[in-house]
Amino acid sequence: MRAIITGAGGFVGQELVRQLRAQGRFDRLVLLDARLPPGLAGPDAELVEGDLADPSIRARATGQGADVLFHLAGVMGGTAEQDPALSRRINLDATLDLIDAVAAYGNVPRVVFTSTIAVFGAPLPDHVDDDTPLSPAMTYGAHKLMVEIALADLTRRGALDAVSVRLPGILARPLGPSGMKSAFMSEVFHALAAGKPFTVPVSREATIWAMSVERCAANLVHAAGLDGAVMPTTRAVTLPALRLVFGEMVDAIVARTGADPALVTYVPDAPLEAQFGRLPPLTAAAAQAAGFAHDGSTEAFVAAALRGIGAP
Repeated sequence: MRAIITGAGGFVGQELVRQLRAQGRFDRLVLLDARLPPGLAGPDAELVEGDLADPSIRARATGQGADVLFHLAGVMGGTAEQDPALSRRINLDATLDLIDAVAAYGNVPRVVFTSTIAVFGAPLPDHVDDDTPLSPAMTYGAHKLMVEIALADLTRRGALDAVSVRLPGILARPLGPSGMKSAFMSEVFHALAAGKPFTVPVSREATIWAMSVERCAANLVHAAGLDGAVMPTTRAVTLPALRLVFGEMVDAIVARTGADPALVTYVPDAPLEAQFGRLPPLTAAAAQAAGFAHDGSTEAFVAAALRGIGAP
């Protein structure tokens, strides 16, 4: 069994590689990213470094086909909004070319595509479920939705077998530039784990949809093997994330790390909170019926998120 993983050097990608190796299902992993950390090397791995938009790089990665393509690579939300041409080049054009190249091998591969809750747009309704209209308000969400539609059509035509999963906030990401306006959600974990003060740019009452990287990767592994018949005809589902009150999440981090609660100050930025801190109740019935899951509880999520950054 052969799997291609784009974005393999990224936050979710590295955890996915770890879980796939632990599972032992694939004999060969083709790992593609602009830069790959040395720790991903191994006897089961073919490392392909380069720009996804480069046809020669895509050809190296897809030349022998694949049983599964995990497509995680992309230009993130804030960067995509600031540079829509870059987003189109990577998130749309290069992505469609990659998918076509894998499908051309003729073995009807499973394609696991990481989409986004940004396909719903903003402001969100009072409740989000499988019938909520899709109306992206950012370039990132628009391009992701275009790929969802293309994958559903290619599945209908029998060229491949797609599973698109819309990711919530995946926490806690490594520190450093990410191009994501929601980076504060991860930064608070790092600050409190290190005993440093942190100013939260949303209110204590802000609500988010969140999932640990462990659970996210486990859901992607599940997507690779599930029976396509359990998926809706759109071949896209919103993952069943936990809806967390930000202040309660911070309290759980404090309890887990032993940090001083006085380190945290709330200074809400109204536009930022409107975009990232007012997420309504979520019902992900289609995803749950297909076997996808969330972290279970605030405490379990916080524990997993802290493990992900090497905190006790």
